[in-house]
Amino acid sequence: MVSSSYSNLLDLATGAADQGPPPAALGALRRRLPSLVTTPGLIDDSPASPSTPSPAPRPRTIVVANHLPIRAHRPASPSQPWTFSWDEDSLLRHLQKSSSSPSMEFIYIGCLREDVPPADQDSVAQALLDSYSCVPAFLHADVAARYYHGFCKQHLWPLFHYMLPLTPDHGGRFDRLLWQAYVSTNKVFADKVLEVINPDDDFVWVHDYHLMVLPTFLRKRFNRIKLGFFLHSPFPSSEIYKTLPVREELLRALLNSDLIGFHTFDYARHFLSCCGRMLGLPYESKRGHICLEYYGRTVSIKILPVGVYMEQLKTVLALPETEAKVVELMETYTGNGKVVMLGVDDMDIFKGISLKLLAMEELLRQHPEWRGKLVLVQVANPARGRGKNVAGVQEETYAMVQRINEAYGAPGYEPVVLIDQPLQFYERVAYYVIAEVCLVTAVRDGMNLIPYEYVASRQGNDKLDRILRLCKPEEKKSMLVVSEFIGCSPSLSGAIRVNPWNIEAVADAMESALVLPEREKNMRHDKHYRYVEKHDVGYWANSFLQDLERTCKDHSQRRCWGIGFGLRFRVVSLDLSFRKLAMEHIVQAYRRSKKRAILLDYDGTLMPQAINKSPTAKSVQILNSLCRDKQNSVFLCSGFKRSMLHEWFPCDNLGMAAEHGYYMRLKRDAEWETCIPAADCSWMQIIRPVMELYTETTDGSIIEERDTVLVWNYEDADPDFGSCQAKELVDHLESVVTNEPVSVKSTVHSVEAKPQGVSKGLVARRMLATLKERDMRPDFVLCIGDDRSDEDMFQFISSAPCGEDLASTAEVFACTVGRKPSKAKYYLDDTAEVGRLMQGLAYVSEELALQIPAEDEDPEDLWCVGELQ
Repeated sequence: MVSSSYSNLLDLATGAADQGPPPAALGALRRRLPSLVTTPGLIDDSPASPSTPSPAPRPRTIVVANHLPIRAHRPASPSQPWTFSWDEDSLLRHLQKSSSSPSMEFIYIGCLREDVPPADQDSVAQALLDSYSCVPAFLHADVAARYYHGFCKQHLWPLFHYMLPLTPDHGGRFDRLLWQAYVSTNKVFADKVLEVINPDDDFVWVHDYHLMVLPTFLRKRFNRIKLGFFLHSPFPSSEIYKTLPVREELLRALLNSDLIGFHTFDYARHFLSCCGRMLGLPYESKRGHICLEYYGRTVSIKILPVGVYMEQLKTVLALPETEAKVVELMETYTGNGKVVMLGVDDMDIFKGISLKLLAMEELLRQHPEWRGKLVLVQVANPARGRGKNVAGVQEETYAMVQRINEAYGAPGYEPVVLIDQPLQFYERVAYYVIAEVCLVTAVRDGMNLIPYEYVASRQGNDKLDRILRLCKPEEKKSMLVVSEFIGCSPSLSGAIRVNPWNIEAVADAMESALVLPEREKNMRHDKHYRYVEKHDVGYWANSFLQDLERTCKDHSQRRCWGIGFGLRFRVVSLDLSFRKLAMEHIVQAYRRSKKRAILLDYDGTLMPQAINKSPTAKSVQILNSLCRDKQNSVFLCSGFKRSMLHEWFPCDNLGMAAEHGYYMRLKRDAEWETCIPAADCSWMQIIRPVMELYTETTDGSIIEERDTVLVWNYEDADPDFGSCQAKELVDHLESVVTNEPVSVKSTVHSVEAKPQGVSKGLVARRMLATLKERDMRPDFVLCIGDDRSDEDMFQFISSAPCGEDLASTAEVFACTVGRKPSKAKYYLDDTAEVGRLMQGLAYVSEELALQIPAEDEDPEDLWCVGELQ
């Protein structure tokens, strides 16, 4: 009996057969795939008119976030339907409004802030889909609590804000059950994306730390998905991040994105440092874009602070309610000779409200002239988390406000006005309009848009100018005192930046902001407003999506397949012409050939890179077997000394090149020759002291000295510091040996100095030229290496001049070790596969020498020969 069958091969190919049919509305939302084959290779929906071109698909972005930009209104009675409205305070709400592409369609996936009973979920999902293009993800209450208030708020959020769980009450110990809830919730979101996505055309944009493992689920389902991720919180330094038990899983999940966005360079730098230290992934800059190579995929890093939605702010500023509120506040404060300083923060431990109050207290103590005049209005929004920390912040805030007001207040005057009830947006804007200074003292914050909103609100409009009695546009002013630990700080160059922990410095900054000359305030405001107006939320969204499109444009031109299990899953992506070297293919070519040239690198190719560099007995045996075949010319190319290679490889017919090709011999009993005229190595006396200086200052680095090569190796040093020192060393050496015949190059974990003109490409040229002179032009060439120095060999044997030294029917195999960009056309995964390949070829040589097996026997039947793929 057949356990399962598929009548629809398209469902089988897409995996839809395992998931069951999607709801009707979701099926309509997903673009219908063509169903009729009209001519070979062409698929068309319309059998009646197969030649009719279909319209270009409308560009579409699926935005995935923890919460939908929707306000859900619970019905008064079960018989009434749920009602919904856009959440105008949500950043994601404004993506479509501010998109530079009017044709771009946005679909939102996320949770609602209200709990929807299971009986209502279908009708709610249908209503949201039809009217708002929103797909809700419904979570069980227990799972939602463990996911959001558990893992997100107890583990990720504190850690990303630099708070370590030093005690059970301080951040909380890592809880594996909370992690499982986090992963399972991300899987729920992934299923929702799969319901609506058209993977060939749609872009997916995932937001924030709540969904950090979602990219892995999506990449596993669609290897070529166009996927971006933006982190709205800080990313901590590697010393903080590496304390997280699931640190590697989260890093690898993020690297399954095509584009990863951060608000500031500091956050991006910390992420890149974590990738380098924990995964060994270096990064580079390509035409201004920071990139990581991850299993052949290019992961781009975007540094782009988010902005505010200017159109919404301008609309709110023009509301009659806003104008009325401004008039009311002017009468309350300005009309009574008060100067307002404004703070708007969530009531949590990282917003620094208590530090702000201490600075206010210090200001009033040091400057009695401001008593009775200066008022700090502190708007305290409800905290997004919960727990003892939040309660502690509230108690401390209330106590400090009471203490300051009792110490410095007077009848009709309170130095601190605490507003701990949620304000309407227009009310908050009215406070912005009348405040002379905006004060943000967060000890750590991802971005914080309050300063942007304040600057835009202070620009106002004509009606507000009349209320504020501003006669000229140049009289507009605003002053910012901002913490240097918030994401918006680098972009506000005219703000007074402070360390919020330094209470006296913050108090001085507050007083400076009040007494700064009017002209200076005007200039700072103008500079800030021009930046805020240009870099709004539309600029941010369009720039990110443009970079995402640029990063994904070559997806269809690469071969992709997945490897790894669970959250360690990743996709290998290679150029269509770059493929794995198949044993069957090379064995057939090896059998056909009459004269063969084999060029092999040693360290990292025949032998894994390790402390013990000497070859194994098995490696020597394989090379001996290959060298005994009279049809073979085997050459070993290495950076080691002549004496070491001579000792390690007692192979009579093995050709060798030492020190990257400076010395060369064709057989063991031959004399060593130089590939270039004998070089003057007096430059080593100049370079050695410089390298010794860097060795002394870089713990873990060593100098490797050979006859003609000096190598500064920092493989065991701190990766960031070692890389920095290597760049400095290269610059230093180039400056001191400008007129010397020496080449200085930076390689992976080392800096090499060697005579000019020496390369492994020159070795390949000399070897093939010698074979040509002996009338032994090879019709089979195999070249295997693993690092940058071997690329010279690959380039030469693949070039046109090399063809003159080869037989007309020659087959050339340039192969690198590891999947990485290379001038070679083939690759093998590691040194173990290289060993199996060499062993297989050695066996074939022995077999051919004995004329066993018969010529028509399939090479796949050999015991040691198998498909490496």
